[in-house]
Amino acid sequence: MLEIKVKSFQELTTTELYNLLQLRSEVFVVEQDCVYQDIDNKDQKALHVIGLKNKKIVAYTRLFKPGDYFNLSSIGRVVVDKNERQHKYGYDIMEASIKSIKDHYNTTEIKISAQCYLKRFYNNLNFFEIGEEYLEDGIPHIGMLYKK
Repeated sequence: MLEIKVKSFQELTTTELYNLLQLRSEVFVVEQDCVYQDIDNKDQKALHVIGLKNKKIVAYTRLFKPGDYFNLSSIGRVVVDKNERQHKYGYDIMEASIKSIKDHYNTTEIKISAQCYLKRFYNNLNFFEIGEEYLEDGIPHIGMLYKK
């Protein structure tokens, strides 16, 4: 089980920020071979959900209140360290993220922009497809809404 921390941008230590940006870069830029601007000036508005195992960040998401990214609250930059995926930490970090949106933003309406190959994973968490598939940074994505 992961140790979960939820922090505002201002609450992040420089080491935490460095490590979460390193994890995002390892997966989204290097592993997925996708050149894109990860540091997008949105982290400052986000809540950061950090999943720690033995004090190392192995899972992460960032959350936005309604209106800061989409009209609804949202979860983005969902990432799990490649060497830790067999432990199903994606479910742990997403469940913690959904709970954090309920606790911090008092809503259960959540929209995500999901990579298409992860549709089934998000379906298992009660997210369902809306609209058509689209390319984002050269990777097929689809909008999904959380319904509980």
